[in-house]
Amino acid sequence: MGGRLTDDRPARRSGPPPRTRLPPVVPRASAPRYEGGRLRRFVRRYGWRAYAIPFLTVATLVVLLDLAFNLPAADPVADPAPERSAAAAPTTSPSPSPVPTAPAEGDAGPTETVPPAIADTYVQQGAGTLSIVDGTSEVSGTGPLKRFVIEVEDGIGVDGATFADAVTRTLGDPRSWGSGGRLSFQRVGAAEAAAGAYDFRVSLVSPGSMETYCPGVGTGGYTSCRYGERAVINLARWATAVPDYQGDVATYREYVVNHEVGHALGNGHQKCPGPGSPAPVMQQQTLGLDGCAKNAWPFP
Repeated sequence: MGGRLTDDRPARRSGPPPRTRLPPVVPRASAPRYEGGRLRRFVRRYGWRAYAIPFLTVATLVVLLDLAFNLPAADPVADPAPERSAAAAPTTSPSPSPVPTAPAEGDAGPTETVPPAIADTYVQQGAGTLSIVDGTSEVSGTGPLKRFVIEVEDGIGVDGATFADAVTRTLGDPRSWGSGGRLSFQRVGAAEAAAGAYDFRVSLVSPGSMETYCPGVGTGGYTSCRYGERAVINLARWATAVPDYQGDVATYREYVVNHEVGHALGNGHQKCPGPGSPAPVMQQQTLGLDGCAKNAWPFP
């Protein structure tokens, strides 16, 4: 038909296609995010309390530990400290029963009545109180010094100075416990007794007071004994001796002093070594010689 064919489609435009504008994206609301982990979240949540709580916890632990390590320990139950007898001070007033510092030692009384060896008189029961014979002596011997106090029961009619001289002379003898430089002895008086500056006492006591100063020993009012710090001499034996000594009161007195002081020095009883032998001074010669010969000295 001679005409040009026409294209009804719109003609293409050259170049890039036009941009399509999209509406702006609005972010959705969400919970705020905290960085730094649990600790920071804890701090942000509790503020100043987050710092106070750990501090208070540590302080509490320190206080508890301090209390635990500084509580006073309970004191164990202890035995009372040993004390000298209540009669340690000068005894011009009634003396209570002495407190022993070691087990008592003494010769048990005889099972049968023993008659006096000689006819003599003595007081059966004194006043029950002791008085110190004041005064001091020179030191006898060259060994370690032992100081002693002399006491006499009140009301027994014995001159204290005479008794003190007899005991001092016996202990100062070279045949006594100081023999060969083993010990030395010195009598001291009331001032030293009050200060406790002595080692033992030698006490002359009536038969009726023996159980007061030798309680539980069983002297029967007949024998002497050592009780605590005291070498207790029975007045009856001092006055009359014993039958086996056959009236030799002077030798028996030396024996009984050495025997009871021997106990105070820590010596125990011994037996007769054999017939005819000198009796050991620590043999219970008051109750019998058992075949031995009488002997008053530790080192005859």
